[in-house]
Amino acid sequence: MSHDVIIETRNLTKVYRDFWGRPKVQALKALDLEVYRGEIFGLLGPNGSGKTTTIKLLLGLLFPTEGEALIFNEPTTNVSKNEKIGYLPEESYLYKFLNAEETLQFYGRLFKIPASERTKRVGRLIDLVGLTTAKHRQLREYSKGMQRRIGLAQALINNPELILLDEPTSGLDPIGTAEIKQLIRELREQGKTIVLSGHLLADMQDICDRIAILHRGELKEIGRVSDLLTVQDVTQIKARNLSPVALEEVRDVILRHGGEDVLIDHPTTSLEELFLRIVHESELHPGRRKVAHDAARPTTQAPSELAAPVAKS
Repeated sequence: MSHDVIIETRNLTKVYRDFWGRPKVQALKALDLEVYRGEIFGLLGPNGSGKTTTIKLLLGLLFPTEGEALIFNEPTTNVSKNEKIGYLPEESYLYKFLNAEETLQFYGRLFKIPASERTKRVGRLIDLVGLTTAKHRQLREYSKGMQRRIGLAQALINNPELILLDEPTSGLDPIGTAEIKQLIRELREQGKTIVLSGHLLADMQDICDRIAILHRGELKEIGRVSDLLTVQDVTQIKARNLSPVALEEVRDVILRHGGEDVLIDHPTTSLEELFLRIVHESELHPGRRKVAHDAARPTTQAPSELAAPVAKS
């Protein structure tokens, strides 16, 4: 991540008005932030916090009530900047009777990409988002997750420098979500700048370099994810294969030096990590399955009666 500013907002404010021009909703209030080249920046907040409004203001799809926004040091009203931007909206606007190849060819023509180069990009992007086996199916047959994938490919067709993604993992299962996260990381490694908006905390925590937390249109917090999540007054100690005696000695040392609320237990993983590990192991060892036992009601059956039958060759 460099200190070259790609996006800058100054006192950016948006007020939606009713038919008579009276203020109805203040969607964004005096937003000041900077996004640097080569970083993954997250706009985090609940629904209605101003995330989508911010992105639309950056794209020039909406005009600010007050303040200004700059992209590549140019006003957002400068349409030529859009040639260097890729955008995935919260709801993808797709032509349902086109297939994946036809969709990407269409958007490639809008950017006036030469036919030979366009065909190469279309094939590469379809493979990249995992739609190779469905590339000839009409988009009306696509699931929500598949529509997000082709929408992401459409956002990348012009090889943009800046990529704006509004809820990119919406509708994806955990495997698809992990694949999209990895793709976003790879885009950052290519030097691209990515701005994500969303409300799924785990997704933002995993991949964002910095985040801005919005609530009711106001910026509440901004900074590096690692800094914001670090609990400064708590020290964590990790070790393997400690005996019960050693654990008690560690506890005594901490208490003797004024430590409080000593907790010694085993670390946990996230449900997402557990799910992905189980799926990966299942692919490595097809046919193996775990038989669950109800700990609350011990069974009288022998273990051999509970195990799955094994076919003999």
